[in-house]
Order: sequence, then structure tokens, then C-alpha cells
Amino acid sequence: MLPILKIDLTNNTTEEFVIPKEWERDFLGGASLAARILYSTLTKELDPLSPESPLLFINGPLTGTNGPTTGRFVICGKSPATNLWAESNIGGFWGPELRKAGYDGLWITGKAQSPVYLWIEEGRFEVRDAARIWGKDIYITQEMVKEEIGVKGARVAVIGEAGERGILFSSICCDHGRMAGRTGMGAVMGSKNLKAVAVYGKNKFEVTEKYTQVRSEANRTLKQDNEARILHELGSSGVANYAEYLGSMPSKYYHKGSFEGVDNISGSKMTESILTGTSACQGCVIACGRVVNLGDGVKRKGPEYETVAGFGSNLLIDNLSDVVRLGEMCDKYGMDSISTSNTIGLAFHLFEMGKITLQDTGGLDLAWGSFTAARQLIHMIVRREGIGEIMSKGSLALGKAFGAEDEAVQVNGLEVAYHDPRGVSGMALSYATSPRGACHNQSDYFFVDFGHTYENIGINYFDRHAQAEKAANVARHQDWRTHFNSVIICIFANVPPETQVDLLNAQLGLNWTTEDLMKSGERAWNLKRAINNRMGLTRANDKLPKVFLEPHQEGGAAGFALDIDGMLSAYYEARGWDTQTGRPSKEKLVELGLPEIAKDLWG
Repeated sequence: MLPILKIDLTNNTTEEFVIPKEWERDFLGGASLAARILYSTLTKELDPLSPESPLLFINGPLTGTNGPTTGRFVICGKSPATNLWAESNIGGFWGPELRKAGYDGLWITGKAQSPVYLWIEEGRFEVRDAARIWGKDIYITQEMVKEEIGVKGARVAVIGEAGERGILFSSICCDHGRMAGRTGMGAVMGSKNLKAVAVYGKNKFEVTEKYTQVRSEANRTLKQDNEARILHELGSSGVANYAEYLGSMPSKYYHKGSFEGVDNISGSKMTESILTGTSACQGCVIACGRVVNLGDGVKRKGPEYETVAGFGSNLLIDNLSDVVRLGEMCDKYGMDSISTSNTIGLAFHLFEMGKITLQDTGGLDLAWGSFTAARQLIHMIVRREGIGEIMSKGSLALGKAFGAEDEAVQVNGLEVAYHDPRGVSGMALSYATSPRGACHNQSDYFFVDFGHTYENIGINYFDRHAQAEKAANVARHQDWRTHFNSVIICIFANVPPETQVDLLNAQLGLNWTTEDLMKSGERAWNLKRAINNRMGLTRANDKLPKVFLEPHQEGGAAGFALDIDGMLSAYYEARGWDTQTGRPSKEKLVELGLPEIAKDLWG
């Protein structure tokens, strides 16, 4: 990989960081390599919003090479929402452009005295005043920066008002609504008075002849893959009807097992009614992005599944246009739609319980199904007005403020995504043990529970309501997805393990097997766990929200009860973790080639 540019915004200094070859060999790139790079920096005492806190943008080893869905990058650091490991994966075109500019990463620390943006053009670095774009939304900001730079083809990563104001679930965005949404990296960027990073370059990627052959065949195969074709035609919200049928699509803030209005907000409905086109990240043959028109002639980004569920079934809103507008508001402000809609869902729930009153909301009626209430709460969160002040800190803080902490559907401070483990039980372990809090991208195990297996690397099918017996399978799937987040490949890309090995071997000169690939994922998963252990995480953190332990009374998962304690015990055994502390054992860390980490953790 290319060097990383280290930037100190306090002193306006830069230096190049050359990645050690053994780190590249063991961790490849992306989030896995970022964890190794930042390991010594991420301490329990570090304030995520302090100038010392790192903000690391980093590519994967295949970023921009036109391999299958490899036009991605990841942003890592310490989360202000969870005080744990933070990583947020994002597509678009910015990552490949950074590589063309001569770098595979930006390691940003410090804080500018006033709002600035960065301009990086083929080794030339410049800090520019951002006063006139401070306060602008993500789309306007990108266009204003491009206009000021005057370089056709420049790409811009930005924050919106949410990041500027320190909203703990603010995003970093690029291109047309591509979001690094989770863990609050937008707040970290805003705390540095950094509004945007613009990049441009003309360097060409050198790829081997063998890689070109494997890449071309992989893309042709992926384009014809059934899942890829469904994603292209219906987007990720094409899964809504099936998820609702299984009882895994949350309804009424996870308290109902079915949602009668699912047909009105599904991917099929979007395609039939408001879809006008698709969009794709760099080099992607799937093109799952939606372009919609609500009848006013404005081209808008259509919502993905998480946004459809979050502002749809979660709030009992069954009008697709309303869902689109709420998702668009989040995008313009630069806020994670999962955490935003989850926190609003909790507010609706507590209002129904009588714990939040009209006096608390300033007279706003938080009635289920109310688009008006949801829209107003989004504005209040960003402006930090009234109840929006406490909501800007997330659902855990909101629950605590009203004496209902256990009503918040979150794990370790990160709001749960919209895959109810009572419908797909593997997600219970995915949420409870994810290194970044409740996360569906560290292991989207619901796909395995749907029947998508990888038997050749030991990821097999268990009944969707199996529990402890699938713990080792979940761990294996987490290792598999950790590999995706290091390469970096989109989790929507059904690229077989053997093909991924062929791609890496052809381009990087490796001689890996699929087991080497899986071992690399396991190594990084354990490293992230060790980082979190050093920052205070223990076995007690591995738990689920109260509502998930209460069986649904209706829907496709009615009557099913989770045994999370039994699942976790089997999981620790499969992982080789100490059952008392929840730490990777010394023997496991040494086995994975991490003896210095073992020494730090165990002495």
C-alpha cells in the first residue's frame, strides 16, 4: 500500500507514515490495518473529541483497482458514542481518488483554530478557510468546495451540521449520499474544526496481468449473481417483505412482531412507484443505490433497507415518500439514519409509556406513525433544542434521562440496526459481541439465517432459531466479514472465498489459501477486542437490550425466546476467550501472531 499522510491540524504540519510490511501481510488494509496502526493510540483515557484523538481515513489493498466492489474506504478512531473502537465503511469515489493522489490514508490529529477544509492534489497539501461553507449541508458543501478548487474530477468528503455541532451519531459523507454513518466519526471530524477533505490525483493504479484476468471474470460472475441482480432491481430494501415475514423487521420500536404496512414501503413498492434510476460506487457492477422522484422533479437518493425500516416500520410510518424525506433530512444534516430513527423510536415509545410528556417535548405529540413529529425531532436533535439536546447524545442517554435506561435498544451505546434477533437468532451474538457496539455489518449473519452459507470455509446453515449450537458458526462469519472490511469489499458482493484469494494472490504476490484469509480476519477481530478490553470493555458488556429477551406475541417469530447467556458461553469457548474477563486468552493471541498484544493484556 501507499504511504499514509499524517496531518496535525493544530500545528499545520504533515509527515508520511510508511506502513510496516509485516502489518500489511498480517492485516492487509482497511479497518484491520487501522486497528494495528492505532493500537497504541487508543487508550481508556483518550477523549474521542479531543485534539489528540485520531481520525484515520484508510483504503484497502485493492481500492480503486476495479475489482468487484473494491471502490471503498473506511474511517477509524475512537467513538464518542461508545468510547470504544470505531470504524465506518463507505463507498463512492473518494477512496480511489485519494490513492490516485498518492496516499492510501490520512491520519488526522489536532484541531484547527477556526473551520477549515483540506485540499490534497498529487502530493500537494493545503489547508483552506471553511468559514463560508460551515453550516452548509453535505451536498451544498461538496459543490462549493469543488467550485472553489476548480479542478474537474475532485472528490470531497464532508460533514454536515450534525458533525459541526457534535451530534454523537453524525456521519462523514461523500458523493451522492454515501455515508460513513455509524460510531459518530462525523463528530470527531467536527471537533477538529474540519469541514471537508478534497482529493484529486492522476496517478494510475498498477495491476498485474493475472489480476486483470481474475478481476474481469469475478465482475462478470458477480453481475449475474442472483443476490446482485435483486439488489440492482430492488435495492437493499428488497428484503423488507421477507424480513417482515420472518419477524426480523422491527416494528413499533422492536415491540411488535409484524408490520401491516410493509408493502407500502418495500423495495418493490419503490421500484414500481418512484424509482427513476440507480447509482453505483466506483467500479461496482451491482449498482444498488436508488435514485427517486417524489413528483417534484428533484432527483433524490432513495433509502436503503435500514432507513426504510428505521423511519418506516420502526415508527409505524407506511408512506414511502415520508420515509424518503426523513432519510434525506438525515443525509443533508450528516446523521446516521439508524441511530437517528432508533433514538426517535425510543422517544415515541417513552411518550406512549407516559415517561416523556408534552411538557418535555414542548407540546409536540409523539404519536406513532407521525411524520410531522419525526421530522420536527430531527430538526431539534441537530439544533440541540429542547428534548433534542439529550436526544443528540443517543438512545442510551435519552433512556437514562427519563429513568428508563433498559428501554433503550442499544449495545454499548450504539443503537441496534433493524434485524431483530428474535427472527434471526444469529444476530443476537452479532450485536452482543461486535467491536463497535450493536452492529449488523461486522457480521450480517441474518443472511446466513436466510440460507446464504459458505460451507467451503466452515460457515454452515443452522435453523434460524438455533442458539448455542450456532455460536462457532457466528464467530466464523465474523472473521469472514472482518476480511471484507480489510480488503475492502462491499458486503453485498457475493464473491466466493476462492476468488477473493485469487484476487489477493494475483495483485499482492501472496501465496494464500482460504484458511490464511480466514486467519487474517480472526487476527483482526481479536485485535479489536483487545483494543476494547484496554479501553474498559469486559464480559459484562456483552449483553442484549431487555426487549430482545421478551418473545413477540405475533408475527413470524412469535413465541421464540433467546438464551443469550447460553449462546455467549458457547461463543467464548469457540473464540478461545477467557470466560471470566471476556478477553482473548494469552494463548489465542500468541497463536494469532500477536504476542505483544498478549503481553499488554495479560502481563
